[in-house]
Amino acid sequence: MNQSPEPNPAGQSSSGPACESFLACLGNASHETSPFDYWLLENPLPEGYCDDIANLPFPPPEGAVFDGKRETNNALRNYFTPENQAKFEVCRRVVEGFQDPRVKTAIEAATGTDLSDGHLRIEYCQDAKGFWLEPHTDIFVKKFTMLVYLLDDPKLADAGTNILEGPPDFKYVGSAPYGKNKGVIFIPGENTWHGVGHHPITGIRKSIIINYVTSDWRDKWELA
Repeated sequence: MNQSPEPNPAGQSSSGPACESFLACLGNASHETSPFDYWLLENPLPEGYCDDIANLPFPPPEGAVFDGKRETNNALRNYFTPENQAKFEVCRRVVEGFQDPRVKTAIEAATGTDLSDGHLRIEYCQDAKGFWLEPHTDIFVKKFTMLVYLLDDPKLADAGTNILEGPPDFKYVGSAPYGKNKGVIFIPGENTWHGVGHHPITGIRKSIIINYVTSDWRDKWELA
């Protein structure tokens, strides 16, 4: 993997591969409507990108507390920030792809969300043994959520995101299958209950979470 950034000649966009791959994927996504609208994805990223992201030289977080909330470990989280884009080519290429106006337009047309005030935020997740997420809905300042899984590991077969009905029972409806370059999209709302169950995780559950968030987002250092 070439981790060093490549020059981008003046006037030449390098957003093409990531943008085109996502647009093709979105056009072929499986749209599910119960208990809320979500889209199951195949190959949202170009060939090789999942491997390049999974091989980024960020060690899995040490000392993480697994209490069902990602924010408990905020100090240990990694993002595709401008600094990481400058260091790692794959981070830059993914960000450029999802900043292409065609991507926002296609998402709005497919899902009905409004991304006119959408700012890109991409998190690289490495979830270890003991990880789980309680049933939750994403906060209102997120206008779009997309998860992309990075590994083909049979031991992670049950590690996909669970789709749930709401309270009080949080009935399990299904899961987004975990596998390399598979994923799921949903538009955060009052009924978009999801989580990760108490499945034994062997190895590291690697994924990226792509959000567009509003300008009210508090931790702006996380943004691309």
